[in-house]
Amino acid sequence: MPKLDLSSIPLKTGSSYPAPYDAEMAGRSSQRLAQAGGLTQFGANLVTLEPGGKSSMRHWHVLEDELVMISQGELTLVTDDGETTMRPGDCATFPAGEANGHHLVNKSDARGKFLVIGTDMAGETAYYSDIDMMVSEADGVTRFTQRDGTLLKELK
Repeated sequence: MPKLDLSSIPLKTGSSYPAPYDAEMAGRSSQRLAQAGGLTQFGANLVTLEPGGKSSMRHWHVLEDELVMISQGELTLVTDDGETTMRPGDCATFPAGEANGHHLVNKSDARGKFLVIGTDMAGETAYYSDIDMMVSEADGVTRFTQRDGTLLKELK
């Protein structure tokens, strides 16, 4: 049966970001739904943000589209255009190549959850709006670098 049992999908905590940015992801956890269901063409994650948590550093993708839908709580979407309060059922989209850095932050005193769906493109690059960092993926290797190419962290 294709129905996923959420209780059997591992909860991923922490961050693959290099220090000191990894510490800013405290209060964030996720379950990789698409991966658990054997899907390979796009990612779908259920992300939980505890009070004070943030989804990521503000970023934008060169090749990948993203869609988020709030499922629990009240979260704040932060983009280059400012802040927007998001509640259950609210959605936001981020087209590939649109240089509008975004992330979600939990400014409330209750847990929030959202579903994020995005394409999974080989050779993807993403840029971080507020810090000198970018991430690229090629041949199964993820590289976090400064914009000038200085390596910060590599994951195989």
